[in-house]
Amino acid sequence: MRTIRPIGPMRPPEWLIQGAAEVGELSVALIRSGVWRSAGPAQLVRIERALRTWGQSMAALGVIAAIRYPDRTAVISGDHQLTYAELDRRCERIAAGLHAQYNIVAGSKVAVLCRNHIGFLEATLAASRIGADVLFVNTEFAPPQLKSVLERHRPDLLVHDPEFAAPAELLAVLASPTGLDELAGSRAASASAPPTPGHITILTSGTTGTPKAAPRVPTALGLAGLTASALSRFGVRSGEPVVIGPPLFHGLGLLTSMLALFLGAPLVLRPRFDAVTLLEDVQTTRAGAVVAVPVMLRRLLELGPEAIAEYDLRSLRAVISGASQLGVPLAERFIERFGPVLCDAYGSSEVGIATIANSADLLDAPGTVGRPCLGSSIRILDDQDHEVPTGTTGRIFAGGGLVFGGYSDGSSKTVVDGRMSTGDLGHLDKAGRLFVDGREDDMIVSGGENVYPVEVEECLAAHPAVAEAVVTGVPDDDFGQRLVAYVVLREPVTEDELIAHVKANLARYKTPRQIVILDEFPRNATGKVLRSRLSPP
Repeated sequence: MRTIRPIGPMRPPEWLIQGAAEVGELSVALIRSGVWRSAGPAQLVRIERALRTWGQSMAALGVIAAIRYPDRTAVISGDHQLTYAELDRRCERIAAGLHAQYNIVAGSKVAVLCRNHIGFLEATLAASRIGADVLFVNTEFAPPQLKSVLERHRPDLLVHDPEFAAPAELLAVLASPTGLDELAGSRAASASAPPTPGHITILTSGTTGTPKAAPRVPTALGLAGLTASALSRFGVRSGEPVVIGPPLFHGLGLLTSMLALFLGAPLVLRPRFDAVTLLEDVQTTRAGAVVAVPVMLRRLLELGPEAIAEYDLRSLRAVISGASQLGVPLAERFIERFGPVLCDAYGSSEVGIATIANSADLLDAPGTVGRPCLGSSIRILDDQDHEVPTGTTGRIFAGGGLVFGGYSDGSSKTVVDGRMSTGDLGHLDKAGRLFVDGREDDMIVSGGENVYPVEVEECLAAHPAVAEAVVTGVPDDDFGQRLVAYVVLREPVTEDELIAHVKANLARYKTPRQIVILDEFPRNATGKVLRSRLSPP
C-alpha cells in the first residue's frame, strides 16, 4: 500500500489556508483524498513560482495541476483527450497568440460563448494566463439578447462555437475549436506575466429579468473551504474523473471544474446533456463524481431501473446536484435507485456554494440543503436584520470566501455583517442544517396568510402521479392572491384528485385554486423553471 505523506508539516501551506479557522479539518480532508501526496523540491519551487506569476487565478490552477500531474488525463471531451501537460502547453501558446494577434493584455476582456468542451477550458485558462477578465456568456441567449449583452459589456474578443452567430461588427471574434487550434501552433513570444489576476464574470441566470454580471477573482481561501467540504462530504478523490453535466458558464459547472483542476481530476465534458451518454461516460471513464442539475437527475430516473442496471456504476462516489431546487421526492427516489451517493449544493452566482448536504442529511432531514461549507457561515435574519430563532423562516444571508464584491454596474445585493443576501427565505434546524422555503419575491400572500410555494410544490410532487410541480400566485379580487399550480405528470390524474391531495396534507389556505397540466416546464440552460413564462389559461 502506497504511503501518503503531506508536503512539509501536517498542514496546508499558508497561501491555501490563510484566514481559515478549520485548518485541521482541511488538512485531514486533503490527505485522505490523495491530493496531498509527496512532492519533490523541484516541484515545490515550480509551484511557488507559478503562484508568484499568476497569483490566485484559474491560470494558476491549470499550471499547478500540470506541475503535479503532468501525465494524468486532464479533460475527456468525446473522443478527444489531453493530459495536464498537453493542456498547459496549448494554453501557453494560445495565450501567446491571443496577445500577438488580438492584442489581449492584462485588463482586456475576453468573452467565452462555448458549450462544454476542451475549447471552453483552453479559452478560459489562456485568457487567465494573460490577466484578462473572462466573461462567460450563456449559450441559450437568443441573438437579440446576445447582442445586448455584448453591447453592454464590450469585450475585446469573443471566443465562440461555430453554431453561434457572432456579431462581428461589435468586436473581434475567434471561432472554437479551429481558431484555438491555430493559436495553439503560435510561434509568438509568450505573453508577459500579469501584474494582478483577472476577474472571472458569471452572468446571473436572469429568470426574472436582464442577467447581471457577477465578477470575482478566485481566492485560495474561498476554494480551500469548498475543496475541504467537497472532499469530506462529497467523497471525491484526487485523479478520479468528474462528469460535469451543467454548462461551464454557470456557477455550479465552473466551481466544480475548478475543484477538479485542484484535485488533478479528469474533466469529462459533453456539449449537450444526454442521460444515456452520461451513464456510458461514468462506466467508460470509471468516474468518481457526476455534477448535475435536478432536471438531469429526473431524466436519469426516467430511463428506468432495467436500463440503468445495464451500466457498471460502482466507481461512482458522488452525484452532486445544484443550481435549482432538488425536492424531497426526487432526492428519495434517486437515492433509492442509485444508492447514498446524492449530494445537494446550495448557493448562487453571487455567493458561490454556501452549503452542502450529503445523502445522510437528505434522508435524516428531508428538504435540507445541508450545513455551511468550511469557511462559510449562514444567518437567518428578519426584516430588521436581526437573527430569528431556530426553526423560524427569515431571509438567508451567506458569508465566506466565495462571495463576490458586487455587480459590474456598481450595484450589489444586501450585505449585513459581512454576509450577503441570497434572495431566498429559509430556516435552520437545531442541528444547524439549512432549509430553503422559497424566494423572497415568490412568497404568496393569500387572504392575509403567507404561503411559501416550495411547501406546496413538495406536497404535489409527493403524489405518485406528479413528476414536477411549480406554484405561483396570481391576482385575486377577494384574497389579494390565489394559488395556481402547474404540474408535469408521470401518469394520468385529475385536477380534483390533486387538490384533494393538498387539502389532506396542508392547511386549507395553502391549497391551489387551479391546477394546470403541462407537458414540460420552460427552463433556462441550468434547468431552472422560468416562472415568468407560466400563466393560467
